Amino acid sequence: MAGKKKVAVRYSAVGRRKSSTARVVLVPGSGKIVVNGKPVDDYMPYATLVMDLKQPLTLTSTVEQFDISVDVIGGGFTGQAGAIRLGIARSLLEASADYRPVLKKAGMLSRDSRAKERKKYGLKAARRAPQFSKR
Repeated sequence: MAGKKKVAVRYSAVGRRKSSTARVVLVPGSGKIVVNGKPVDDYMPYATLVMDLKQPLTLTSTVEQFDISVDVIGGGFTGQAGAIRLGIARSLLEASADYRPVLKKAGMLSRDSRAKERKKYGLKAARRAPQFSKR
C-alpha cells in the first residue's frame, strides 16, 4: 500500500454563508491558503475578499502558522469568502480554545443567516411591486 503520507495534526470545520458551503482543513505549516486546488489570490477576484477570509488568522496572529486547504461549493465569491472565514474561525477553535474570546468578540463565530428572500406572486421580485398607475 504505497499511499498518502499521514499528517499527524489537522483541524477541520465547515463554514456556511448564503448558499455557499466551505470545508476547511488547517495543518501546521507556513501560511499557504489553497481554495479548490488554486492559491487563494488566483481563486478570489478581489483583494478585499481575501483580506476578509483571512480575518480570523489576523486576529489570532496565526497567519504564518497554518497551511489551509479549502473545498468550497455553491454561491458567489462573497458568500464563499464568508463561508471560508467561518470555517477558518471554527477550525482555529479546534486548534486552541484560547482563541475563543478574541474570535467571539469580533463576531467570527456566528453564522450570518441572511439569505435571499423568495419572490412573491403579484410582485416583480421579493418586495418590488409593479409601478402604480393612477389612470
